[in-house]
Amino acid sequence: MNKKTCVGRPTQRRKNIKQQGRTLGPISNLEEHVPTEWWISIFNSLYLRTDADVVNDQNITSQEVDFFSKILRLSPEDKVLDLCCGQGRHSLELARKGLKYVEGLDRSRYLIQKAKLSAKKEGLNVRFREGEARKLLYLPDTFDVVMILGNSFGYFETIQDDLRVLKEVLRVLKPWGKLIVDVADSEYLREHFQPRSWEWTDKKHFVCRERSLSLDGQRLISREVVSHVHKGVIADQFYAERLYTKEGLTKLMKEAGFSDITFQGEFTPNSRRNQDLGMMERRIILTTRARKDWTPIRRKTKEVARNAVVILGDPRKSDPLKPYSIFDDDDFFTIDQLKTALRELKNYRFTYLDNHSTIIQDLRKLVGKGNLVFNLCDEGYNNDPRKELHLPALMESLDIPYTGGGPQCLACCYDKSLVRGIAKEMGIPVPEAFFIKPEDVAFELPFDFPAIIKPNFGDASFGITQRSMANNFEGLLNSISEIREKFGYGKPILIEEFLTGKDLSVGIIGNPSDSYTVLPIIEEDYSMLPAELPRICGYEAKWCPDSPYWKIKSVTAELPDETKGLIVEWCLKLFERLECRDYARFDWRLDAGDNPKLLEVNPNPGWCWDGHLAKMAKIAGITYVELLKMILQAAEQRLGLLEQTTFEKNQTEAVKTRKPGLLSGKKI
Repeated sequence: MNKKTCVGRPTQRRKNIKQQGRTLGPISNLEEHVPTEWWISIFNSLYLRTDADVVNDQNITSQEVDFFSKILRLSPEDKVLDLCCGQGRHSLELARKGLKYVEGLDRSRYLIQKAKLSAKKEGLNVRFREGEARKLLYLPDTFDVVMILGNSFGYFETIQDDLRVLKEVLRVLKPWGKLIVDVADSEYLREHFQPRSWEWTDKKHFVCRERSLSLDGQRLISREVVSHVHKGVIADQFYAERLYTKEGLTKLMKEAGFSDITFQGEFTPNSRRNQDLGMMERRIILTTRARKDWTPIRRKTKEVARNAVVILGDPRKSDPLKPYSIFDDDDFFTIDQLKTALRELKNYRFTYLDNHSTIIQDLRKLVGKGNLVFNLCDEGYNNDPRKELHLPALMESLDIPYTGGGPQCLACCYDKSLVRGIAKEMGIPVPEAFFIKPEDVAFELPFDFPAIIKPNFGDASFGITQRSMANNFEGLLNSISEIREKFGYGKPILIEEFLTGKDLSVGIIGNPSDSYTVLPIIEEDYSMLPAELPRICGYEAKWCPDSPYWKIKSVTAELPDETKGLIVEWCLKLFERLECRDYARFDWRLDAGDNPKLLEVNPNPGWCWDGHLAKMAKIAGITYVELLKMILQAAEQRLGLLEQTTFEKNQTEAVKTRKPGLLSGKKI
């Protein structure tokens, strides 16, 4: 297997056979079973075991970095991008050897999180991001050097996709910047690849491998069947890598616009295990330069733009809902993604407020100056989630227009039991539940197990883990104890019947009193979870990349029209009754009879680029930029800052070419 991850976004996917406990047995054609974008799911903790003889060998990594640094004549001041960085072994080693500006980018969220943890543990100044190699996140002329190492080039099915990667690399390199590519020696592999092999990767894991050339002879197809001494077969996975000759690479580099193409010799890792090295057995090293001009700076013509002030959480202060209670690189990357998207909105001039020590004075300075506040501070004032309503209350008192829910709405929806009571009053079904206070020492369960235990007040799945589901009284008491002791939660607890049906979310943009858009309903796909784990999307799914829950995906919900219609109708009624504004998210779950029941209401839901709202929008074909614009314009229309006809026209343009699943409406 290649030793690092090529990055790409899923477009279409063949059936993936990599499921625990399953194997296809003997097959005649390996190529038929390779998923279109196999790299999306294959680079995980298992990969770090099967390929550990190279990717986890510090001596090999150090030798490679010394070799590459000598070829490139790196200096401490060079800005280096380690593209397809995997778990960051080369990036981290470059930082250890004194480079000051190193960044790693990879498609695998699991490996990026591993890289971040390693950098933090060692105190190394390396920035890691999850991203797409065919559309890089960086501005033109950013890096002195781009490295594609560890045989991470040639994963795509078409050469055109590889060409797109190279053109993006050329764009982000400075004039005369350098690219180094480390790829398999295809001429050697065609003659010497092992059709079958096996090895013990450690004392418990055993790997059998099969290989063959593709029908066109341009790719090497590989299969790995991984077995555990106690669990049996745990993976049966397929992958394919393009075999580039020196002539083919030279032609591709020239077509991408590179010059001074030089092959720097061959490289073979000194593996301690010294068994099947696969594609890593012998590699060729290519370097080239970006002979280009500096990218012209675009001069913007003056235009009338609305002043918009974005309020965010304070990264200087602790945040009790985050791991380690701090803003980490992932948070800063999320904020960067937001700012990058907002830069695309040409009719706005954005400024940002995130210093909560001065934010009251800063808001007072906005009075009477025609600013609209884009309130994205879902952390709460001073990063206290119970004070999320404080900033809207302050803006109400100062008569500053802002997006999203008001203080009364935020206070009401923060209390899960209060939302349940309002829903029941409206005839909207909710799970059976009861409420226990901190001083309660005895109680009876008014419904059958299983039950789910969660803080009555909370956000970001705080206090909800795999141990929050109980099948008996002992488990129930243990769950309550964990919330009280581990999470330090001393407020009321809500105990609900655990619903076993689909886990659903509904997003609404706009205001039902005027015009609105209902985004496609999504459900959580729990198929990758081990069977023994409860099907819940809790704290581990949002904050713990090493957890099996990190593999949960959101997909379009397949529901009968009648069920979908009921859910949307109830969401719109709750939106108005709870006085939500501009946008909101509603979480539902089906019971064993496929009847929907409301779990909670989220006014001002997560705004991040990869959050649930953005996922719904993406399914509908609405970009992240368009989603943010729709929220802003919903607020402007509600506040009378945007003519209704203009708002409706923009909403129509945003959805008229989108996929099925959208519902737009206007209050009659």
